[in-house]
Amino acid sequence: MNAVTVVIVDDHPVFRRGLQSLLETAGMVVLAQAEDGLGGIAAVLEHRPDVVLMDLHLPDINGAEATRRLVRDVPGVKICILTMFDDDDSVFASMRAGALGYLLKGADIDGIERAVRAVAEGEALYSAAIARRMQAFFAAAGPALAVQPFPELTPRERQVLEHVARGEDNAAIAGALELNQKTVRNVVSAVLAKLRVADRAQAMVRARDAGLGHAGPGQPGPSAR
Repeated sequence: MNAVTVVIVDDHPVFRRGLQSLLETAGMVVLAQAEDGLGGIAAVLEHRPDVVLMDLHLPDINGAEATRRLVRDVPGVKICILTMFDDDDSVFASMRAGALGYLLKGADIDGIERAVRAVAEGEALYSAAIARRMQAFFAAAGPALAVQPFPELTPRERQVLEHVARGEDNAAIAGALELNQKTVRNVVSAVLAKLRVADRAQAMVRARDAGLGHAGPGQPGPSAR
């Protein structure tokens, strides 16, 4: 089995070195470290790791913005936030940006290792403290809160998935959204990776089960193909 590869993005050099030692002791490979968001993006583009461990508080752009850019530009990238911040704004900004995991820096060694391996497999994983906050948030919001399916998807990915759920091919999606077909192919690949499905047919089934792809007024239904 190949070792999980990681890029660490954090502005504290002592923490980065300690985290690298922890991960390597657990049998993983740290391909690069970066001290800011733009450096982290460059490192991920160069090394294409299995997992990016991303802090939120960075000297240039914040970790949520760096996550958003990576999810947009690197199909299939898997990002786990590792930070001191546990407020609702930070948590949900990271989820909207496309992070698969969210851990606090107080997590124990086993918890960090388990999270990195889970995220490498495409699983969404949150530390117990964050999971409790999310549970409390949704419980307080009650039925008034309309929770969108597939929160790991970016707005663009959700938009493309809506068209996939209608049975449209890449050419039709490109025309509808005024994108080129290469961009649509890349977005579809990212959606398949995040939904952990093998092909667009499976993605269509999951999307339609979640309520996407239903034709509105004047819209054609899904293709019979």
